[in-house]
Amino acid sequence: MWYNTKATEILGIQYPILQGPFGGNLSTVQLVSTVSNMGGLGGYGAYTLSPDEIFEVDKQIKAATDKPYNINLWVSDHDNADEIISEEGYGQTRQLFQPYFNELGIPFPDKPAPFKSRFENQVQVILDVKPKVFSFMFGVLSADILEQCKRLGIVTVGAATTLDEAIVLENSGADMIIASGFEAGGHRPSFLAPAETSTTGTFALVQLIREKVKTPVIAAGGIANSKGVAAALALGASAAQIGTAFLATDESNALPIHRKMLFSNAANHTTLSRAFTGRLGRGITSRIAKETVGKEKQILPFPLQTTLMSSLRKAAIEQQKWDMILFWSGQIAPILKHTRAKELMQSIIQETTSYFNDLKS
Repeated sequence: MWYNTKATEILGIQYPILQGPFGGNLSTVQLVSTVSNMGGLGGYGAYTLSPDEIFEVDKQIKAATDKPYNINLWVSDHDNADEIISEEGYGQTRQLFQPYFNELGIPFPDKPAPFKSRFENQVQVILDVKPKVFSFMFGVLSADILEQCKRLGIVTVGAATTLDEAIVLENSGADMIIASGFEAGGHRPSFLAPAETSTTGTFALVQLIREKVKTPVIAAGGIANSKGVAAALALGASAAQIGTAFLATDESNALPIHRKMLFSNAANHTTLSRAFTGRLGRGITSRIAKETVGKEKQILPFPLQTTLMSSLRKAAIEQQKWDMILFWSGQIAPILKHTRAKELMQSIIQETTSYFNDLKS
């Protein structure tokens, strides 16, 4: 059957369908357990959580499903944000963003304090709670962490936006590699070169990696239904990861207006922007994203820019100024149909099965 792939064997799941692990408080236990209980792999984005919070989330997931699931962290969780920002640099940022704060009638924030990495403490919890799958972005795990994961039976999955990154991940010893294409919503998880230069499309990237790398590949970006899954498998991927389509379901923790936007005409247009977090990410085109293109030097490093923009986002939501928010979205959003995760999974499984059965007849 089409679903008997290297990925299903390694991950211990029935169907090679992975739910993208959303960070920024967009993941939920309900979504993860729904996907996992239906034979896919649910994923929880935990890079913003404290170690105690990760422990509690894992406990809740284990209570909701006895099937495999994935917890995701960011290896590199800041971009020079542990350094003190100069007054001159902060002044340039203020010059760019002050008009938006004025428009909303809120004060401009004080300069964010330096950020200290939480990854080491977070990954220790992963080793303690032992999820079936530990996926990671923005870098490569150390040999020590990879060895501990292997010893504990934790499957490791890294994300690549280029062939070079996939080769590095394979050489490091990761069990599987996500080929994260340009079409995907959310942050571009590039780690060898600037994200702006790492913009290969999903299906080209899958083929490039499969040609040069033996590690099983998971296709991600621009996949939302059975056709995308079938195409990914046909090109050599062992599984498909679906983000935006699951983000749009009622089980995700996206705001109601966010989910509504994903099903609206606004989703016809997406933009890659650093303006909202300091890292390049794709979302539904907004005024701030358009007006800050080419002014990236005035944007603070991740996650200090996130801290800076948090009060603006809150005020924009309260005042319903949707054009001042970047709602995460992939390019595939205009074809979305399902608002329930169970229905989405059923549709993908049934229609992919029918597609491959038709090929045999």
